[in-house]
Amino acid sequence: MLFSNALLGLREGFEAALVVSILIAFLVKTGQRASLKWVWAGVGMAVALSVTVGAVLTYGTSSLSFQTQELVGGALSIVAVALVTGMIFWMRATARTIASDLRGKLSEAVVLGPLAVIGVAFLSVGREGLETAVFFYAAVQTAGGGTSQPLIGFVAGILFAVILGYLLYRGSVRLNLTKFFQITGVLLVIVAAGVLGYGVHDLQEGRFLPGLETLAFDLSGPIPEASWYGTLLKGLFNYSQQTTVLQAVTWVSYVAVVLTLFLWPRRTPHHTVHPTPVRSS
Repeated sequence: MLFSNALLGLREGFEAALVVSILIAFLVKTGQRASLKWVWAGVGMAVALSVTVGAVLTYGTSSLSFQTQELVGGALSIVAVALVTGMIFWMRATARTIASDLRGKLSEAVVLGPLAVIGVAFLSVGREGLETAVFFYAAVQTAGGGTSQPLIGFVAGILFAVILGYLLYRGSVRLNLTKFFQITGVLLVIVAAGVLGYGVHDLQEGRFLPGLETLAFDLSGPIPEASWYGTLLKGLFNYSQQTTVLQAVTWVSYVAVVLTLFLWPRRTPHHTVHPTPVRSS
């Protein structure tokens, strides 16, 4: 789970760091450093909200009954997958225009005043933070309720993302953002499929979905989760030694559909050139 959590922290953290670096660079280059404090205020509020939501979801449900915890965990796992899937496709579509879009929004906000600048920074970073909070809760549920391993993974990924964002801002490294988001997008589809499978299993344990006793396979003998290779598979692909038929069908269907759509070549719009009409004399 450490790898998948670090990947999620890296992807979400890098998007947030990229947004912040674009906002700061715009203000510095346009000589509007006085507004930097409002950007950082919005970023701080977004981070505080995200941490609060993550803590409430993780620790606020611990007093619930087992069945209720499974229902809540399963539902939020599906929500987390929906959020990260939307994020993958949104970034795929906007990777090339995100900088110009953010500059335009911030330029308008500076004219309106400090509250508008705070709002742009808060909304731009807060969306990534809330996605991270929900996915962190789903990761905790997948890990069996323990918070240490998911927390280490997320923090490691976010710290690396912050460093990478800073180096990009300083011009120390160059990164093909389209390629970066494509590669991490493919990996996230695999991770999200595993989280979705665990979400379905939680809903089965909560007696919301049927088929808990109908297993697609039981590999607890040859590939136990406690073994080093089982742990590796669990960390990379959210492997489960006992997988129900519904889990397996959900995993395969999600990967087949989402990965196909994600990798499908996008059509580049072409403009039809109309011939210039010739006036008759």
